[in-house]
Parts: sequence; structure tokens; C-alpha cells
Amino acid sequence: WWTTWSSSCDFTNYSSCRLIRRNNMTMRPQPRFPEPDTQPFWDATKEKKLMYQTCDDCPEVIFYPRAHCTQCGSLNNTWNQSKGLGTVYTFSVVMQSRHPAFKDIGPYAVAYVDLDEGFRIMTNVVNVKNPIEDIKIGMKVKLSWLDQGEGEISLPMFEPA
Repeated sequence: WWTTWSSSCDFTNYSSCRLIRRNNMTMRPQPRFPEPDTQPFWDATKEKKLMYQTCDDCPEVIFYPRAHCTQCGSLNNTWNQSKGLGTVYTFSVVMQSRHPAFKDIGPYAVAYVDLDEGFRIMTNVVNVKNPIEDIKIGMKVKLSWLDQGEGEISLPMFEPA
């Protein structure tokens, strides 16, 4: 009933990590589907595309995904692909987590990243040796992905640019 990482996983390089799944559970909490407002976002993560919306009736950039514009209320929104470049707005390092999905990864950084396209995302900053010393507010970062099983969603993460 639990999940663990493969023995070859190096947590300073998430691309080397592969989830071992037990009883059809994944390592990280997953969205519940169907989810009509965010489904296109999650479908795009399977192709490692970070999507956001813009309003067709005003200049608003919309994130997190939703059916309406947060500025004018319009239902006329367009999906766009982010280039995945941004800046750390703020972050916190979690030293210990008792949640089964996070208990074995040691200290990890939870961050808000401002993307160059004009939206902010809550994420993790990965591929650093020491998240306490190696991450700084204002640091340039780029998109990386953490796969959640074969053919399933991937989670957008960020690493130093």
C-alpha cells in the first residue's frame, strides 16, 4: 500500500529518479479526475508542457487554470505554453515531513516562482545540493519535470538556470 523510489535515485538530480509503485499509488498526491477546469493543464504535463491561460477579452494572464478570467470574468480564454523560465519569488525549506509521500526525500524547497510570462506557480526547486544554502530569492530558474509513473502526469519543478 505504499510507494518508494528506485534504489538508483539521486535526489540532487530528479531526472535519475523513477517511482516504484505499490498497489497503484503514486509518490506524490494527485489531482482527482475528471477536473474540467484543469484537465488540459494536467494532460499537457504528460508531454512535459507547462500551460497557462490568457484572456481573449482583456490582457489578463490566468494561472492556476480555471474556466473564467480573474480580471473581467470572461469565459473566452486561450491556452499557451510557457517557456519555463522564471525567478524565485520566495521559498521555504521543509526539513522533515511525516507525510508518506515526502518522508524519505530529506530537506526540500517549496517555492513560488514568477514565470517570465507573468504568472506565479507554487512548486519545488530541485537539483541543488543544499536547499538551505543554494536557493536564493531572485534566483533564475528553469523548468524540469518529475514523472509520476509511466503515461501519467508529470509535476513541474524548477532548477537553477
